[in-house]
Amino acid sequence: MSPEFRARLQTLVMDHKALLSRRNIVDESWQNGLFKRYRYPVLTAAHTPLTWRLDLNEKTNPYLIERQGINATFNAGAIELDGKIHLMVRVEGYDRKSFFAVAESESPVDGFRFWDYPVTMPETDDPDTNVYDMRLTRHQDGWIYGLFCTERKDRSRMNDLSAATAQCGIARTRDLRNWERLPDLKSRSPQQRNVVLHPEFVKGKYAFYTRPQDDFIDAGSGGGIGWALCDDITNAVIEEEKIIDRRYYHTIKESKNGQGPHPIRTKKGWLHVAHGVRGCAAGLRYVLYAFLSDLKDPSKVTHAPAGYLIAPEGDERIGDVSNVVFCNGMVARKDGSMYIYYASSDTRLHVAETSVDRMLDYVMNTPSDPMRSAKCVELRNKLIEKNLKLIEKSDDPLLKACRDL
Repeated sequence: MSPEFRARLQTLVMDHKALLSRRNIVDESWQNGLFKRYRYPVLTAAHTPLTWRLDLNEKTNPYLIERQGINATFNAGAIELDGKIHLMVRVEGYDRKSFFAVAESESPVDGFRFWDYPVTMPETDDPDTNVYDMRLTRHQDGWIYGLFCTERKDRSRMNDLSAATAQCGIARTRDLRNWERLPDLKSRSPQQRNVVLHPEFVKGKYAFYTRPQDDFIDAGSGGGIGWALCDDITNAVIEEEKIIDRRYYHTIKESKNGQGPHPIRTKKGWLHVAHGVRGCAAGLRYVLYAFLSDLKDPSKVTHAPAGYLIAPEGDERIGDVSNVVFCNGMVARKDGSMYIYYASSDTRLHVAETSVDRMLDYVMNTPSDPMRSAKCVELRNKLIEKNLKLIEKSDDPLLKACRDL
């Protein structure tokens, strides 16, 4: 090994080791009482193994050039297995093709290491051009399912090189290593994205959260997050979809919305995290929001706080697709803690730490959107009046300082 080659390799190894062993710390500059942000992303392109990117043989790669570069690590499904957090990461190469890879850690906020190899996902008779954004569901039937977007060329518009179709791919596994590919979900919608499998049978059937849409990007007549049942997931066919969380004018979900991970069962209902999209001068802005649905009827939304739960902040705004946060993975642990894994700007993966109790307080006690500015002012005035009365009756100088500042 030449001195130059050894020196570059040593630098790469030491830098990679330092990155993988770096402890994450809470971002103290962010406080909203609901969740903690962390200073560092939990995964970036630089976290991927050197063996994925470099030919380490000096004879075939004397300059130690990255032969197969990684552009981004984002939009990860999440599941806890054997006491460890496993992330099913969307990894995108320099060539724009995405694939799935598992990163695991005993800590929910740092220390994630990728397995030696990415996931080898079987194809159907109609091969996928691209696969991404897998939602993991440990189902009541005993399988772990992965539902993901499968993208293919729109063959009805062959001369338009940007024309594509999106459908829901379905696969299942026992261990995240060996996958059985099932037929894609069939529905009456021209395209499907953000399809999520509910973790329990409903009326003896498999239940799906869907996102019907007319076009690859635009939702068109697709009204929002849908709900559908089917008898057999090994040949999943949806005959009827009903919209359970609609898009609305002049809201965070005006352009489109979609279910994030599968909802979490709580004592008060099914806790959901979803993404909402609106158009602005800078393009499409993606944020996360939360809602609660009925335990006995998960298709019935019971509580829906106004506005967003998480929006891009600081460096999160910058990346391949700027001004975006997206979530398709979260984990609720036995101790009540909850970790929301969200990507920023289609580039990197972060974590927000909260608890199930805090999230329930948020979704059940935060006012819903009254849909008009005048009504919003009424709501805010009620809050102000309540606080001022509390301060007036109190002798606590700290409370009084809230008004005197």
